Amino acid sequence: MINRFKLLPIPALVWIICLLFVNCKPKTQDQNPIQVQPEDSWIQLFNGKDIDDWTVKIHHYEVGDNFGDTFRVEDGLIKVRYDKYEGDFNGRYGHLYYNTPYSHYHLSMEYRFSDPWYDSAPGYTLLNSGLMFHSQDPRTMPKEQDWPISVEMQFLAEVNEGEERPTGNMCSPGTDVVFEGKVDPRHCISSTSKTYKPDEWVKAELIVHGDSLVTHIINGEKVLEYTHPQIGGGVANRYDERIKIDGKPLKEGFIALQSEGQPIEFRDIKLKVLEH
Repeated sequence: MINRFKLLPIPALVWIICLLFVNCKPKTQDQNPIQVQPEDSWIQLFNGKDIDDWTVKIHHYEVGDNFGDTFRVEDGLIKVRYDKYEGDFNGRYGHLYYNTPYSHYHLSMEYRFSDPWYDSAPGYTLLNSGLMFHSQDPRTMPKEQDWPISVEMQFLAEVNEGEERPTGNMCSPGTDVVFEGKVDPRHCISSTSKTYKPDEWVKAELIVHGDSLVTHIINGEKVLEYTHPQIGGGVANRYDERIKIDGKPLKEGFIALQSEGQPIEFRDIKLKVLEH
């Protein structure tokens, strides 16, 4: 038998071999290319200029109504202020939601408290704020729902000099978490963080793996860890009954900055999506 490849010039033979390899490549690789983000790929959630990518929901007001200019951008910061409020605070708890929900991610931000506290707000709100995550969509909240069904990374600062008041705690409006191997009935679980002065910038990080592991980090130190966030518990009121399905795992949700009577400032809010 004649070996036909010997009759072909070398360049033509190389061309045929390359063509065979191209034709054998799986079609799915062309149709569904996998795009992997670099390890250092951070998404800036706050552009330092405006909150156009965010949505406000304040108790007693319709979604989108930023009553009293509660959430505003000044000096490159997101600021929570009450100088345009009049009369009693009247439970006007508010939240500023980033418009994209996330599931597995590493969130990093900085905060510091400011003056003056709105003194008709409940006493526990003094030097108290937080970050909500795995939250329900604000558009699913009735006008009179006070707190979103979510998990909160709570921020606190020193009230009385020398008294411990850790920050980076966990609170659970309308939710439950598993802590030390069992569902914990407490609304809030304290972290092991240090106590910080009100005017000190504090770096808070949150590492969330869907409905699995959640880690709180304050100024580079791990201060709290728990698992299996899920719908349940109390505290949230006047919600849509169709939303609160107790026992349902919280695999993803919205991220929101809190206003509850205490002025606070936020900066350098960024997020890295994690593989899962």
